[in-house]
Amino acid sequence: MTLNCNGKIINFNTQKIMGILNISDDSFYDGGRYNSLDKAVSRVSEMINQGVDIIDVGAVSSKPGSKIIKGEDELKLTSEYIIEFSKNFNDVLFSIDTYNSKVAEFALNNGFAIINDISSGKYDSRIIDVVKEYNSGYVIMHMKGDPDNMQKKPTYNNVVGSISNYLDSKIEELESINIKNIIIDPGFGFGKTIDHNFEILSNFEKFKEFKKPLLAGISRKSMIYKFLNIGPDKALNGTSVLNTIALNKGADVLRVHDIIEAKECLALFNRLN
Repeated sequence: MTLNCNGKIINFNTQKIMGILNISDDSFYDGGRYNSLDKAVSRVSEMINQGVDIIDVGAVSSKPGSKIIKGEDELKLTSEYIIEFSKNFNDVLFSIDTYNSKVAEFALNNGFAIINDISSGKYDSRIIDVVKEYNSGYVIMHMKGDPDNMQKKPTYNNVVGSISNYLDSKIEELESINIKNIIIDPGFGFGKTIDHNFEILSNFEKFKEFKKPLLAGISRKSMIYKFLNIGPDKALNGTSVLNTIALNKGADVLRVHDIIEAKECLALFNRLN
């Protein structure tokens, strides 16, 4: 699987590590750590040195209870970071974590390769036009409800089946307008209970039927720390365990906070295989 994302070729014949760079103050784990340009640039350099493949930049928290933000407001938060990263790290694959078309367009115009949209076009339908215009990569994710209400007793008759039906419909919709650089994300923690999340992971290989790069976004999430009765800051070991399981079930991309540990998981997994 090779994608041409805004002119940048990404070969998914080998698994990729997508590093999370939250420049927001209220992210569930690392909010406030990289909320200045100097801190963020330093973190990008660090992740590159650690061997990251893709860096996913986000300015707006989507943790449970968070509110949707307007495009112009998000662009004010992100624009200087996007410009700085593009200027100083033009050989790096960057993704922008946004559901707003203004931010997506600004990032792609400054050399970013991928749009990671938790809403898959729900909050700003113009983002689909932007993805098509720039021929960018597009991460589509399943989410039940919205961030402010998604964890209020989510229920499914069949959570894996519901996600599969959603992804199938969304892929068909996008491919009908010639958008093909699609990465799929079942959306761990987005409108799912802990039991739902473990059911998704247990059946993760079923999403390979779509023949699209498959992303696992498990890093330090509540399915780990709430189950183990710890905090997100103590959830690195659990993240490594579940990332290894995800790799064994066909994950093509691990979206993580901790690059070194994810690289070690991947190296050991590939050595075993």
